[in-house]
Amino acid sequence: MSEAKLVPVILSGGSGTRLWPLSRDVYPKQFLPLVSDESLFQTTIQRLNGVKNISSPLIICNKQHRFLVAQQARNIGITPKSIILEPIGRNTAPAAACAALVAIKEDPDSILLVLPADHIIQNATEFQNQLALGVTQANEGKLVTFGIVPTEPQTGFGYIKRGAEIIAGDGFSVAEFVEKPDIKKATLYVESGEYYWNSGMFMFSAAKFLEELNKFSPEILDACNEAVEQAEEDLDFLRLDNDSFSSCPKDSIDYAVMEKTTHSVVIPLDAGWSDVGSWSALWDVGKKDECNNVVTGDVSLEDSSDCYINANHRLVAAVGLKDHVVIETSDSVFVAPKSQVQKVKAIVERLKDQRRVETISHRKVFRPWGAYESITAAKGFQVKLITVNPGAVLSLQLHHHRAEHWVVVGGSATVTRGDEVIELKEDQSTYIPLGVKHRLENSGSTPLELIEVQSGSYLGEDDIVRFEDLYGRTSSK
Repeated sequence: MSEAKLVPVILSGGSGTRLWPLSRDVYPKQFLPLVSDESLFQTTIQRLNGVKNISSPLIICNKQHRFLVAQQARNIGITPKSIILEPIGRNTAPAAACAALVAIKEDPDSILLVLPADHIIQNATEFQNQLALGVTQANEGKLVTFGIVPTEPQTGFGYIKRGAEIIAGDGFSVAEFVEKPDIKKATLYVESGEYYWNSGMFMFSAAKFLEELNKFSPEILDACNEAVEQAEEDLDFLRLDNDSFSSCPKDSIDYAVMEKTTHSVVIPLDAGWSDVGSWSALWDVGKKDECNNVVTGDVSLEDSSDCYINANHRLVAAVGLKDHVVIETSDSVFVAPKSQVQKVKAIVERLKDQRRVETISHRKVFRPWGAYESITAAKGFQVKLITVNPGAVLSLQLHHHRAEHWVVVGGSATVTRGDEVIELKEDQSTYIPLGVKHRLENSGSTPLELIEVQSGSYLGEDDIVRFEDLYGRTSSK
């Protein structure tokens, strides 16, 4: 009998509002290259390279991120076992349950490694060593969590109190899960040496997790069973049934199972872990200059120290800054003392109440066929730079409220306009009248770039009626 595969389950459904303005609803922090040239999502997958008997990952994400997930996986040479689409966020227990139900269909003995997509782990070798210990425990029917060896008292994390030793120095029963403490309690926890930060990383057999979930939270399992049974395959994606999954109670793996089971085990992990929960956390793990600053992009500092400065689109110059964070994007600038960066959540909530687009997307928005970037907009018109990947085709569509003028500035375009099909080269243009069916295609081998000038009474992205689409989209995405 062959050994059960270790199946990575990558939880990629978060919105990452604490890292605004870089992290946005349609492009959250797990897909950003915050500490290297690759995104947190990509490095989460790649730190598993070399793990024995491991399968391709199961990825669970919000449906609006599906093409981003597929593209980023493809860019690092990964073909996921499945990309499971959540119609709505329901926390980690339902996500893990659906992953277990999918994995167990292929291999009833599957061992799941549940990992958030947005963590940093600097010592991949130590991480893999502890995973090997977890596999042994999971094969014995234990539900394993990885507890981070604390480096300081932290009030932003939950804690795990260890119980009896199971593996000499490297594995313990779980005595207690503890909510986020105040600083006095956190200090006592760290000084005792008996507590770990709760990492939100788990390992267990799919069958054992479902068994315990059925024992302690059967309503979650029932809803997830129905959501998976009625799921629809869509291209490379598995769409969970909307009604079934939406009816599922919200709960974490901790609350639903780990705090109640008698089979939980905590394995300590000391591998340079961070959940990248704030801009100050990125300063903590970043490479610092001689003045203890962490800088990214075009930055010029004078008499400034202990700062995190991230410039994405233009020069950022600062004089006399101490312990500050400055984040620059194409449409927003965020400035705060490092000690107060968590208050960015209040800013984001206020902007959302005002329906500001800056909380939803950047000026550059990625689509399965390429991207578009807003250049300027005013009443009655909008100008965008459209980039279409080689071989990509936009949907056949029309607009009720706007006309479009396209000017090719690079590559070549095949344009369907009503009953016509025309070819456009660099410096050539065409006009798409309001209400006319049209389609844009790049049949060349280089990216197509064009300037799109929209004019009309309403210029929202939801003014799209699709007739044909290679990507199975029915909305404006």
